[in-house]
Amino acid sequence: MTETSGTGATAGESRTNDEVWIVGATGRVGRGVTARLAARGLTVVPVGRSRERMVAAGTAAGLPGDAKVVVADSAELIAAEIARQRPRVVVNTMGAFAATAPVIARACMPGGHYVDPAADVVAVEGLLALHDEAVRTGSTLVTGAGFGVLATEAVVAKLCEGRPAPHRVLVDAVGSVAVEAGVLGAALAASMVDVLTAGGRRYENGRLVTSRLGADPRRLAFPDGEAAKSAGVASGELVAARAVSGAPFVTATSGLVPTAPLIRALLPLLGRLLSVPALRRLAVDRLGRVRIKAAPRPRKHSWGHAVVEWPDGTRREGWLRAGDGMDFTADVTATVTELLARGVGRPGAWTPAAALGTELATTAGGTFVPD
Repeated sequence: MTETSGTGATAGESRTNDEVWIVGATGRVGRGVTARLAARGLTVVPVGRSRERMVAAGTAAGLPGDAKVVVADSAELIAAEIARQRPRVVVNTMGAFAATAPVIARACMPGGHYVDPAADVVAVEGLLALHDEAVRTGSTLVTGAGFGVLATEAVVAKLCEGRPAPHRVLVDAVGSVAVEAGVLGAALAASMVDVLTAGGRRYENGRLVTSRLGADPRRLAFPDGEAAKSAGVASGELVAARAVSGAPFVTATSGLVPTAPLIRALLPLLGRLLSVPALRRLAVDRLGRVRIKAAPRPRKHSWGHAVVEWPDGTRREGWLRAGDGMDFTADVTATVTELLARGVGRPGAWTPAAALGTELATTAGGTFVPD
């Protein structure tokens, strides 16, 4: 494979080439997106710190032996290469999105496009804050292009079609994911620690306020007869549901949050401890090195769920069914990226359904299930 690298960059022109760069192409979602886009005939370029791992990932994804790779080991160096080489779309799967997304997304402007599967409040809000800048520069930025955000946002949008803004919205994202054998990895470890340190959030009277992580524990009975528990979390689903509905009261829960009473009681203390920078770095390092065994997904389906209530007492409920949550994320990210690469979309910073419509969820393999 052809390798490029560098540390300097110029301002970059608005004209882009036909390349789609996958930052973090060796991770699970990155590998899946690379394979899907290569199969659809796009010019895919893996981007990361290890040339050997990128070559192996590219070969496994079906890229030709002489395919280009870009070697850069930080968001800043990646941004410099984007500004210099001007790819049409950049997909960021490297994690730590609150820090990496604004740096990489800004490098795509003017004229280039950006996609990530971020799912936490800080990262999603941070990317959406670039909306006016993206409009001015003719770039489309899409965050939350994955299971949780799209699977709940699309259901809320469906339920609200043709009606005024509701009073209250509740969304639940409960993924079912097969575990791959190997080390947990720094990106996933950092995401887990960030969930603990962020605590909980909800919207009250239109304001994003702090709540307890693990609040509002629920037992969800799914339309297929299976069930799972979820609890409150500061998530990108919360931001997307608020934006698409306009509801002043919004709550979000996730199946990833522990619901056992003892663990829930300890979560705030653990979050405060991990907010200490030295302890956070230690936790991310130790967690990232943990070896995990392969395991099948615990349930047949992943589910996005929403309940929407209006001031007149009207209440509507809906579901989106998907397969493996990580596979659905790769499908969503790849579908959004392909559409942007082919000229579909409008300038600005968006969550996926806001950018490309609720049908994106079915195009990516989901199925809407009425109550």
